[in-house]
Amino acid sequence: MNIIDQLEKEQLRDVPVFGPGDTVRVSVRVVEGERERLQDFEGVCIRRRNQGINENFTLRRIAAHGIGVERTFLVNSPRLETIKVLRHGKVHRARLYYLRGLSGKAARIKERRI
Repeated sequence: MNIIDQLEKEQLRDVPVFGPGDTVRVSVRVVEGERERLQDFEGVCIRRRNQGINENFTLRRIAAHGIGVERTFLVNSPRLETIKVLRHGKVHRARLYYLRGLSGKAARIKERRI
């Protein structure tokens, strides 16, 4: 194991097990001028990419007036406070880009019982 692998291993954080189709709530530190606060972003995970230090995931939610909002987060970012899995979805694909074209009840994902 070289030095780079050791440094990356030290910076990895414990993350709950989740994947595409799961509903996740992420608390993000937001800086506004001098102040810093926590802001929650809750949505369906539509993809999860890479392994190790560069791992990231994308959440999609429907904001006001039916507008879809997607946000990508780095798993090991110091800006992320917490990651909570609210529901496990039952899907057959690794990338759920088809949800972009759906709205309302058509965009629902069945819950996977554990």
